[in-house]
Amino acid sequence: MKGLEIAEAYYEAYGRPMLEEQFPDIMPLIAAGLAGSGSECFGYDDDISRDHDFEPGFCIFLPSEDIVDRRTAFLLERAYAKLPKEFMGLKRSLVNPAGGQRHGVIRTGDFFREKTGRPDADLSIKEWLTIPEASLAEAVNGRIFYDGYGEVNRIRRYLSYYPEDIAKKKLAGSLLMAAQAGQYNYERCLKHGETAAAQLAVYQFCENMMNVLFILNRKYRPFYKWSFRALRSLDRLSYSAELLEYLLTSDNDENAPEKIRVIEGLCADVIDELTASGLTGAICGDLEKHAYSVNDRITDADLRNMHILAAV
Repeated sequence: MKGLEIAEAYYEAYGRPMLEEQFPDIMPLIAAGLAGSGSECFGYDDDISRDHDFEPGFCIFLPSEDIVDRRTAFLLERAYAKLPKEFMGLKRSLVNPAGGQRHGVIRTGDFFREKTGRPDADLSIKEWLTIPEASLAEAVNGRIFYDGYGEVNRIRRYLSYYPEDIAKKKLAGSLLMAAQAGQYNYERCLKHGETAAAQLAVYQFCENMMNVLFILNRKYRPFYKWSFRALRSLDRLSYSAELLEYLLTSDNDENAPEKIRVIEGLCADVIDELTASGLTGAICGDLEKHAYSVNDRITDADLRNMHILAAV
């Protein structure tokens, strides 16, 4: 059973009865679920994941202190601490994992401040451009089992993906970086005999192409160690994961001609997606020209006129 399923089963077996019996008056004001850091919040956990920071538990999200006061929060913390210490063969830890608290009583504002810098996640254009994408992924992952107040789900819906113009700015920047690294610099570095630089170009191409693929699927890219797993589950162009893995793991000697063909093939597939989605008006195989075409379609003039790489 996956961590999210274990968390929900633990909540239903012990958490919800505790809340309904001991805190019936505040049930309409709270939320419960599991979201944030950890592979289990993405559904990526496996047997290896259980070697650290893995335990039965869930989050109780509280609104601000003027709605649920400190004393009630303290009583909730005590009640949560008294829940069974073992469930489905898993034991709860008495020590917070590295990175801070992941389970238990958490103010909604504190949770979203940690992920976005703002307790209400009401973000400016600059904040949308600069918040690490993996943090945004953690703000909306997992599952909310119950939301009496509606605040947690409301903020998660707002954060569900970038506003359209922000997505286009990020897309344009990543397209340009991928074009320069893959379609231009990789082969030139090889011709110069700069094999290390050539490998850096491959890395830059793959890194930015992955960004492009997630944006085209309107999904946040998670922390790097889960990026390929997430990439393989995308609806559009998920087969690209195999090709990117080949580019990253093969050498640049006898494989160089094939890697150049793979890079061009990936660029062509992305251009087809851009064209089909109405994101570009360019008609060519040069990914750089499509990057500028995407940028030209940004509605907000101030954002459009920022440097094309402002979001990468």
